[in-house]
Amino acid sequence: MKIKNLITAVILFSSGFGILNAEIIKLDTDKTSMVFKADKGKKLKHLYYGDKIQDSDLKNLTSAVGSGATVYPDYGMITVPETAVAMIHSDGNMTLDLRVEAVEKKIVDGKDVTSIILKDSYYPVSVKINYKSFPEQDMFETWTEITNNENDNIKLTRFASAHLPIRKGNVWLSHLHGAWGNETKVEHEPLQHGMKIIKNRNGTRNSHLAHSEVMFSLDGKPDENNGRTIGAALCWGGNYRLKIDTDETKNHSFIAGINEDDSPYNLKPGETFVTPELALTYSTEGLGGVSRNFHKWARKYKLMHGDKERKVLLNSWEGVYFDINEKGMASMMKDITDMGGELFVMDDGWFGVKYPRNNDKSSLGDWMVDKRKLPHGIKGLLKEADKNKIKFGIWIEPEFTNVKSELFEAHPEYVIKPENRTPVYGRGGGQMVLDLSNPAVQDLVYTVVDTLMTNYPDIDYIKWDANMDLTNHGSQYLSADNQSHLLTDYHKGLRKALDRIRAKYPDLTIQLCSGGGGRANYGLLPYFDEFWVSDNTDALQRIFIQWGTSYFYPSIAMASHISAAPNHQTFRTIPIKFRTDVAMSGRLGIEMQPVHMTLDEREQTRKAIADYKSIRPIVQFGDLYRLISPYDEKGVASLMYVDEAKENAVVYWYKTKAFRNEILPRIKFSGLDPEKRYTVTELNRIDTKPLSFEGKKYSGTYLMSSGLEIPVNHELPKDKRTDWSSRVLKLTAN
Repeated sequence: MKIKNLITAVILFSSGFGILNAEIIKLDTDKTSMVFKADKGKKLKHLYYGDKIQDSDLKNLTSAVGSGATVYPDYGMITVPETAVAMIHSDGNMTLDLRVEAVEKKIVDGKDVTSIILKDSYYPVSVKINYKSFPEQDMFETWTEITNNENDNIKLTRFASAHLPIRKGNVWLSHLHGAWGNETKVEHEPLQHGMKIIKNRNGTRNSHLAHSEVMFSLDGKPDENNGRTIGAALCWGGNYRLKIDTDETKNHSFIAGINEDDSPYNLKPGETFVTPELALTYSTEGLGGVSRNFHKWARKYKLMHGDKERKVLLNSWEGVYFDINEKGMASMMKDITDMGGELFVMDDGWFGVKYPRNNDKSSLGDWMVDKRKLPHGIKGLLKEADKNKIKFGIWIEPEFTNVKSELFEAHPEYVIKPENRTPVYGRGGGQMVLDLSNPAVQDLVYTVVDTLMTNYPDIDYIKWDANMDLTNHGSQYLSADNQSHLLTDYHKGLRKALDRIRAKYPDLTIQLCSGGGGRANYGLLPYFDEFWVSDNTDALQRIFIQWGTSYFYPSIAMASHISAAPNHQTFRTIPIKFRTDVAMSGRLGIEMQPVHMTLDEREQTRKAIADYKSIRPIVQFGDLYRLISPYDEKGVASLMYVDEAKENAVVYWYKTKAFRNEILPRIKFSGLDPEKRYTVTELNRIDTKPLSFEGKKYSGTYLMSSGLEIPVNHELPKDKRTDWSSRVLKLTAN
């Protein structure tokens, strides 16, 4: 690595890199290049982003692409185009004129970081634009640092993380939207003239209604496996705004960053405002290529313990809800042990002394064991888990409190609320958000975890929930002139608390939950091992939800649980086979009361867990290939994972509709080695006889060009037939 960095530095230096008169800057990953024109005293220009190019192309690049678009457009001297940065200087002047001052290169955490420093032509204000490269994953992270060297405060009114010009043509946008219980719906649309805005204003959680990740297909309508495609993800847990402006110029302007609505930021003399990173990747392998780049990058750099297998667990929530008691928890632990699970998680309802947590109306903030429910406390449950040879986890919601709680009675100044207003309450009619801009509240949140882990060091897993938007804009901690900092400083404070937690407890597994999938973002995931994809556990709808989630997030981060029938959200009755097959495509878990399962359901789940363990490394660390989308409405959905050596693969097939004599498409596989021969084995089988291709060998070429004809229905006795069918196939090279 050191030799490679040295060679790069010499090449760049010979091109003028690292000196004040730098002209061309080329940043490379294994397969991509990004090129800028950085003339000292002039605007920084973007020239190229795409397939990796040769250094010999650089001197003639401007002849081919033109002068380029401004990398970080500023407001004031030119006022018509959309801008990435704007401010009001201490003297009231609203103009900026940022020009290249210097270029720096350094190595941070083993990665090359290139920084281009821009300075205003008159005011002592500077902006540093940073690019961090991840060569093997073909990823870049870019962010800005805005510094005030004036003698008084300046007010930032726009402070985007980045701007990326995208050449006009037949460009399509792919993005995710939805609602609680219906998250991550996929939408594709061509970019037309005008403005497209994707935004969030929830304050505490930002991915229920939309996502801060997008893809741009540069060669027309998006294709899963082909076409030049750019992917972008804003690494921020709070409010965001993604803008795509299509005006009279030759470029679409993509600007991404913190949502500045109601959030102008006062920057003191000598202070620097650091924006969140925007992650960028490019692939010629369509949507799937971008997804695989994101997954590899996430597992290695943006997810806690992304290289460690996740345990199969039982979570108590849909099984008992708030009805926590010692006998019931012990029973559920024995049940998950008998079915082959490895972890039991006790959800909401275990705490509260003065105010017992029997529903969602009280007790948040009072993280003391309710001995009326658990006479032997957490230690008793840990002993029970140890007896069953499984691990134990617990639920908390440390960023919130209830008006009916000992915490609120002692510290009403800790909550977010404006003066002279009656608060708007959240879940249960009494929930409020704690003000994490306040260092005392940051200490409190850290202490919740620290106290649990100090008293009960054998806790293996924490489910960290967040069930309220940031309403009641008003901080009792921030000064009157800095109230607009709240939406930003909340997340800065949360990160500070999480930094302390992870510094002391680096090995603890923590799930990120927020009323389901409300916090699927790369701003918070570096502190967490996984996230709860959705509160909706209906297996059919989960196919759609997890499909969209997979655009940017790897399966190892996606908690996918087998739940009861009828389902608690949709009331749909789905056979256990289908439910287990869907859950096996992510991080497998169970979300129901085992004592209510039939013997057949328990046996099928036991078999599914055993089969999942045999393929867990492939599913959690393999490359994802989406084969047939449920959104294509072809009556079937299919996806597969392939390990790095292309020795093993797992294929999932789900029938999504039931019609008599319907002809479903044959599934063509992807990602295999054409020269290898693969043996096909069905997992989690329920049929009375094997599939016709069970145990047979096929070349990778055949499987990818022709595929296999999956039977539409299961071969079952008449009394066990349903309109549902699904398959899990393992492919083994030999």
